[in-house]
Amino acid sequence: MGRSKLLASIVVGATVGAALSMFDRTTREKTIASTKKMKEAISYYAANREELQVLVEEKVLAAKVLCENVSENVNTIVDKVDEFKGLPSTIEGMINDTKSAFSLPDKE
Repeated sequence: MGRSKLLASIVVGATVGAALSMFDRTTREKTIASTKKMKEAISYYAANREELQVLVEEKVLAAKVLCENVSENVNTIVDKVDEFKGLPSTIEGMINDTKSAFSLPDKE
């Protein structure tokens, strides 16, 4: 029951906020212009559904390629992190080798 009141309050608040923002002339003009543009686009794609389908397929393909690239980049970063994890022990070994090469042998 509390949830339905929350949702109703959010809807009422958004509606009141939108109505109040229409008192500003610039906001009203931009809203009208973008609504007209949206109406034209919807009308155009309603008449040209094949073009809309091609456009959607292109966007889906672009998103798929982007996801694959991100996945490859993440894998590369993980590989580099793994390489860097082993780096301190490699450096420590090099330092110890250098110390032993330049230190005097112990006399017994």
